[in-house]
Amino acid sequence: MKVCYFGFYNQNYSRNKILISGLKQNQVEVTECQSSLSGILKYFELVKKYWQIKNQYEVMVIGFPGQQAMFLAKLLCRKPIILDAFLSFYDSMVFDRKVCSPKSLKAKYYWWLDYLSCRLADKILLDTNEHINYFVETFKIKKEKFSRIFIGADDAIFKPRNLTKKTDQFLTHWHGTYIPLQGVEYIIGAADILRKENIKFRLIGSGQLFKQTQKQVIDLGLTAMVELIEFLPAEEIPQLIESADICLGIFGATPKAKRVIPNKVYECLAMAKPVITAESPASCEILIDYQHVLFCRLADAKSLAEKILEIKNNSDLRKKLGQNGYKFYRQNFCPAVLGQELKTIISQFNN
Repeated sequence: MKVCYFGFYNQNYSRNKILISGLKQNQVEVTECQSSLSGILKYFELVKKYWQIKNQYEVMVIGFPGQQAMFLAKLLCRKPIILDAFLSFYDSMVFDRKVCSPKSLKAKYYWWLDYLSCRLADKILLDTNEHINYFVETFKIKKEKFSRIFIGADDAIFKPRNLTKKTDQFLTHWHGTYIPLQGVEYIIGAADILRKENIKFRLIGSGQLFKQTQKQVIDLGLTAMVELIEFLPAEEIPQLIESADICLGIFGATPKAKRVIPNKVYECLAMAKPVITAESPASCEILIDYQHVLFCRLADAKSLAEKILEIKNNSDLRKKLGQNGYKFYRQNFCPAVLGQELKTIISQFNN
């Protein structure tokens, strides 16, 4: 089986790395046709690269973000095209990050970008059934066009390390981008509730709401309890995950927060760490409370604080969740498993 991985995708982004690695682990020959240039130059480079490999594949997969590359792919390619949409630009930019008004021209652009790219694709990949339902309802695309492939985590990077802990203080870890769906304000709210406990909160990342979070920590007098690390090389994150007692997922109240399971949840499961994340329709598709993770209520600092305290005071529960979560990751979310799922989807077109 020969596949062309096509587009303007980031070769280092976890979604693309995991699926490409997974395909290769399942004996699929992957030829990458990718451009990292900006502006119109990326289109010219992609056309040039494509003509060099146009006869070397059977099915094309457009890597994430792929919506903009879909139109060029359709012009060049006469073979089946699988679009890894992964998320909706319309939803992310207009309703989650709120970078523009729903009635603006930019919002209309994002809607048409999602809609037309999905219409042109032969198959569309998304990460949860909730995301699929959103696309079906919002863009009126037939449900049978979609397939679910979970995000997963790269087991070459995220794996148990069994490092010796250097402190007796209970350490809670979070990493990610400061955008509304993350619900970082509820993590800080939980820290405020637990201020008398011997707990350290470490948050790693930057983004839209970082300054707001920084102000919240200062205003609440939590600077000794909450450590905010804005810049950190990605390769250092696994070691910090390993040093933590528990890891946190997402807690936001946005509609998108109910449709996704974030990278960090898979990454921490892959490192055999107990995880607390908000209960949502997406997380309940595959994860079981008190079996693989610990759920709290969405957008509820008090509920999160209660779960943190519960797991802090129950070492057996921490051990159980870590072991079960890791086993479940190996069975469902590692690159080899996800690559096999994508290979099965591709084989439907490879006759």
